[in-house]
Amino acid sequence: MLARRFLGCVFLLTLLAVLGAFLFYQFGASFLVRQATPQGHFQAPAASDSGPDYADSANWLSKPVGGLNLAEWRPDLPDGTPAPPPILRPRNAATFYIHPTTYLERARWNAPLVPDATSEGRTQTFVRSQASAFNEVSDVWAPRYRQAAFGAFLLKSADATQALDLAYRDVLMAFDAFLAAQPAGKPLILAGHSQGALHLSRLLADRRAMLKGRLVAAYVVGWPLSATADLPAMGRTACASPEETGCILSWQSFAEPANPALVMDSWVGTRGANGRVRQRRDMVCVNPLTGTSGGAARPSANLGTLVPSADYSTATSAPGTVGARCDNGLLLVDGSLPRVGGFVLPGNNYHPFDYALFWGSIRADAARRLAAFRATR
Repeated sequence: MLARRFLGCVFLLTLLAVLGAFLFYQFGASFLVRQATPQGHFQAPAASDSGPDYADSANWLSKPVGGLNLAEWRPDLPDGTPAPPPILRPRNAATFYIHPTTYLERARWNAPLVPDATSEGRTQTFVRSQASAFNEVSDVWAPRYRQAAFGAFLLKSADATQALDLAYRDVLMAFDAFLAAQPAGKPLILAGHSQGALHLSRLLADRRAMLKGRLVAAYVVGWPLSATADLPAMGRTACASPEETGCILSWQSFAEPANPALVMDSWVGTRGANGRVRQRRDMVCVNPLTGTSGGAARPSANLGTLVPSADYSTATSAPGTVGARCDNGLLLVDGSLPRVGGFVLPGNNYHPFDYALFWGSIRADAARRLAAFRATR
C-alpha cells in the first residue's frame, strides 16, 4: 500500500512538472517580457554629459594595454589544471567586441557605466567566455557602455528606443576610439552578442566606409539579421564559404523542439536599415561549425564547447560534443549539450551560450579567415 502511494505521488509530481514545463514553453516569452520591463520612463543624461571617456583605460573591459584585459582568458586544461597565463604580444589583427545585456535590474532603462556587482560579474563572465575566442589571432578591445536594460530590446516603445540609442552612442564612440588606435591597414574583426550584436549591426552600416578593405569578418551573434533588409545597408553578405572575408556570421542557438516566439515577435514585420520589411524566410544563419550559410555539421566537427564549472567561474573545452544545423533561420543544436542549469531561455533557446557552444570552432574560423585575408593583401 505504501509503495502504491509512493508511486502515485511520483506520477502526480511528474504530471505537474510536465504541465509546468508546457506552460513555460508556451507562455514563458510574454511572462519574461513583463518581468523585464524597467520601471518609469527613460531619463536622458544631462546636456553636459558627453558620455564615457574612452581615452581612460577604466572604460575598457579589455584592451592590449591597461584595463582589465579580460579577453586574454583561456579555458582550463582537460584535467582541470588552470590554463597557463597568456603571453601578451602584438597580434596581426584587432577585434572590437561588444558584450550582451548583463543588466537585468528594472530600476532604470540604462545601466550605469560600472553597474552593480552582480551585473558586473555577469559582464566579466561573458567577456571572458566570448571575446576570448579571438585572442589567439588579434588584440581584443571590449568597451564598457551604458547598456540598455534587458526589457528595452524586447519592447517597441519610445522608452526602449531612447535607451538603445543611448547605449549605441557609447558603442559608436568606443569604436571610433578603437579605430583611431589601430595602425593604418591593420585587419579588423568585429564581434558582438545579443544587445551587442544589435549595436554592431548599426555600426556596420554607419561605419561602412571606414571598414572598406579592412574587415576580416563580423560575428553578429544572438540577434537576427535579414539578408534583404539588413545586410545591404552594411554592404555585406552572409559568409558562403569558410575562407570568405569581409562577410557576416550570424546565428541563434536553439535545441529541439524550438519555440522562437520571444525573438520572432520582436523582429518579424519590423523594417531593416534599408527600409524593407524583415521576414522570417530572410533570416541569416551561418553555421559556426562549417563557416557557411545554411550549413550542417555533426558533433565531431566541433573543435571545442566550453563546459562551465558549477559556479561559472571557469570552464574546460570539450571538443566533439555539440553538433548544429541551420533550419528556417535558426541554428538547431544536438549532441551532448552541457548542463547549464536554469540559464536556457523559454522555447529551448540556448541564447546565453551562442559562443560557448562553439568556442573552439569560432577561434579556428577567425584564424582561417584572417589567413585568407592576409593572403590577398
